[in-house]
Amino acid sequence: MSGFERYLTVWVGLAMAAGVILGLVAPGVIAAIAAAEVARVNLVVAVLIWAMVYPMMVGVDPSSLSQVARQPRGLAITLVVNWLIKPFSMAALAVLFFEGVFADLIAPADAQQYIAGLILLGAAPCTAMVFVWSQLTKGDESYTLLQVSVNDVVMVFAFAPLVAFLLGVTDIVVPWETLVLSVLLFVALPLAAGLLTRRRLGSEARIAAFQAQVKPWSILGLIATVVILFGLQGRVIVERPMVIGLIAVPIILQSYGIFALAYAAAWLLKVPHRIAAPCALIGTSNFFELAVAVAISLFGLNSGAALATVVGVLVEVPVMLSLVALANRTRARFP
Repeated sequence: MSGFERYLTVWVGLAMAAGVILGLVAPGVIAAIAAAEVARVNLVVAVLIWAMVYPMMVGVDPSSLSQVARQPRGLAITLVVNWLIKPFSMAALAVLFFEGVFADLIAPADAQQYIAGLILLGAAPCTAMVFVWSQLTKGDESYTLLQVSVNDVVMVFAFAPLVAFLLGVTDIVVPWETLVLSVLLFVALPLAAGLLTRRRLGSEARIAAFQAQVKPWSILGLIATVVILFGLQGRVIVERPMVIGLIAVPIILQSYGIFALAYAAAWLLKVPHRIAAPCALIGTSNFFELAVAVAISLFGLNSGAALATVVGVLVEVPVMLSLVALANRTRARFP
């Protein structure tokens, strides 16, 4: 990792602060960005999310799917945790806290928005940053790629109906057209573009060189997106910091709980650490680019749902770095 990537937490923190300041001192700029919409999809955010997702999609190798036979347990844990447990546990925690524990602190309409945002986070397993977490734990790169590839394939077909079902449970009307369009724009099309790029580049050496060239744009896209999103929510953050803390509680509990579940399952099934660590981290980390995009498309840039997904960005990096440290300290306990 470069020095810039190593201090990603610092840059994200500075981007958050810069966004809040920009939202307070230059609301006209933020309003202009918010107005750049087509079919309820913000064009500026769409470009930035493509910058984040596309470089990682170039690394998705369809031929790696055939490698599942050599170590199916790690992939099985990933799929079970990501699609049969995590979305439902996140929805349950969101309802528990915002319709129960925090009910007296949050207006009912706002609570439903926060629940929706948390559901979007829980239903979107990581498809990009997990490569960083895998590298930090000395994970098996090819198997991590396999896990991400399978998750991406499942996500294209499962994300929209799963989110629609969970949002329906909380009595929120979901425009299916917008939801499916978001999945196409931020998962299916970048994946197709990545596969086409791989085919045109040909060799692994050229693919690796290309990824190295475009990777900085991915991080810059993340930072710019954080600036914009925190700019849009700047006044809320300053006026209602308690709300940020309340939203962070179920996200943090979900993150550590899902990691513990997946990591313990990998230990019990004697999965090698180079597979077990990324396996647990994929389920713990969120594809927050997609969650933010869908929240914006469904509920708007200034919505509580969008704010909840932005808090996911706030929590993501420090929590994941703590789990990386835990995984590295427990390496000797695994095969």
